[in-house]
Amino acid sequence: MTKEMADDVEYHEEFVTNPRGLRLFTCGWLPASSSPKALIFLCHGYGMEVSGFMKACGVELATAGYGVFGIDYEGHGKSMGARCYIQKFEHLVDDCDRFFKSICELEEYRDKSRFLYGESMGGAVALLLHRKDPTFWDGAVLVAPMCKISEKVKPHPLVVTLLTQVEEIIPKWKIVPTKDVIDSAFKDPIKREKIRKNKLIYQDKPRLKTALELLRTSISVEQSLSQVSMPFFILHGEADTVTDPEVSRALYERAASADKTIKLYPGMWHGLTAGEPDHNVHLVFSDIVAWLDRRSHRQDRASITPPAACTDSAAAAAADSPVSPEPPRQGAAGGFLCGLTGRANPQQCRM
Repeated sequence: MTKEMADDVEYHEEFVTNPRGLRLFTCGWLPASSSPKALIFLCHGYGMEVSGFMKACGVELATAGYGVFGIDYEGHGKSMGARCYIQKFEHLVDDCDRFFKSICELEEYRDKSRFLYGESMGGAVALLLHRKDPTFWDGAVLVAPMCKISEKVKPHPLVVTLLTQVEEIIPKWKIVPTKDVIDSAFKDPIKREKIRKNKLIYQDKPRLKTALELLRTSISVEQSLSQVSMPFFILHGEADTVTDPEVSRALYERAASADKTIKLYPGMWHGLTAGEPDHNVHLVFSDIVAWLDRRSHRQDRASITPPAACTDSAAAAAADSPVSPEPPRQGAAGGFLCGLTGRANPQQCRM
């Protein structure tokens, strides 16, 4: 295990081996001078990775007093496997479940509250982890989650049938057309170029089987939205053209959770925590930490009483958010891959 210390945050990284014999990269950020008040487990997006792209997230949450842990999925980041090739989405979920629970089972963490944190495709991973073990997690933060396919871009059944017939013949072929998601997801040009220079981020065309697995997963998640029962906080940029804000509204409306919150940010794009100007990123993290703090103030998990649900009447009073206004953008980031395109105007909701 490799350890580093900086800015009152302890960082560590190590590799674990999954049942398929692949070495997977894991890392974590901890408050250097105190025991974490709760645990947060990062689920990154499609083509992304945790040690670089989500470093700011890990440091921000660890500075706020949380223990933060992440894993690069098979074929992503520093982990082994064909680059960004998802043979079975359940493999990603199972690997996360195994690693995350290994942390929770450590003696010093057994009584800590545990939260999932999913961005984009990672939102689907988080929801499937919850579905796999509905009572294990104390809540989830879902940033622009992939939780259904927008009707605007859902592929025709004949197209899906055709692709399915050849997926086992050419599963790794990079034949799915898509526009540059980085250009569409990250607003700040300096941050956008920094992300583009991160060689651990997959920036090639999606592989055939990967695209079909994401489609099937989105459909599966959509069909089970009503089974979501854990507390959750959805954050979504109103100007997001990568994942449709309407899919987040669908999750909020259908979920059975008694404690659920949604907040839309006017003018913000898909990359809320990594691609916005600094003052917008600060606002988003302030909202995340405030939501977590109200749900992790006790170590005894059994004694935590969740706040009341955020209702539509509360949603009518939009939070005062000093974000940069921006006219609506036109166009999609490209196809059905992430959940995808179109704008909606559901109300913001106080936490």
